[in-house]
Amino acid sequence: MASQESQGQSSPVFKDYLPGSSDIPQQNTPVEPSLWKQTSHTHNLPPGLEYLNQLDQIIIHQQVELLEAILGTGTSSRYEIKNPLGQRVYFAVEENGCLDRGRCAPLRAFTMRIADPAGREVIRVTRPLRCSCCCCPCFLQQLEVQSPPGTIAGYVVQNWHPFLPKFTIQNQSKEDVLKIIGPCATCGCFEDVDFEVKALNEMTTIGKISKYWSGFVNNVFTNTANFGIQVPVDLDVRIKAVMIGACFLIDLMFFENSLDGL
Repeated sequence: MASQESQGQSSPVFKDYLPGSSDIPQQNTPVEPSLWKQTSHTHNLPPGLEYLNQLDQIIIHQQVELLEAILGTGTSSRYEIKNPLGQRVYFAVEENGCLDRGRCAPLRAFTMRIADPAGREVIRVTRPLRCSCCCCPCFLQQLEVQSPPGTIAGYVVQNWHPFLPKFTIQNQSKEDVLKIIGPCATCGCFEDVDFEVKALNEMTTIGKISKYWSGFVNNVFTNTANFGIQVPVDLDVRIKAVMIGACFLIDLMFFENSLDGL
């Protein structure tokens, strides 16, 4: 009974650390865990992902240098990936061409290299240049996640919908595992924006990816990103790595050029 209660409540430390609420939506119906539940033993996990096996909450914080914030110039994005205590677990750096960043902006192709504290690359996220127009459903966004680099961990595939941001999380065999469904309006007015992580039936919510509103000055002048990922602790670590990739995709598609909270 105690373990069930702990899943419905966030730790006080995590709630204090994040600017938004960390309550995980309650499950309404039983979830079929066969596709997303962790089945590998710890010694069989991809190298570098062992730590994710212990986490059900992940914080992603974008780093912005002072000169970049003042001049408004865009360099390659850099992120810190932290645990609920605010301790850095990984560091992510985006690689792309200057022309891609300037001309393509949120649509740009990129490779995100994610390293552990020792500097070892443990996750690689690759996004090709694709269309984001709802009128072109045959060429929507997709993203590949490798862990370790060179070995497929899974995919994020955008699903066509006239109003809602919708994505499917797939495993290394391209089998559908989970759904991500966002709100109609992603520009929250002084509040968090939640993308719900759902079972394939889209009826049961098992977690969420949240864009945390972090204040007028931060959003308007630096436009930094603060995200929280909340998933079941027994979610396969490869799928957790794919969820991190999905968070980067959501950031670029919906928040990079937005004035959040206005």
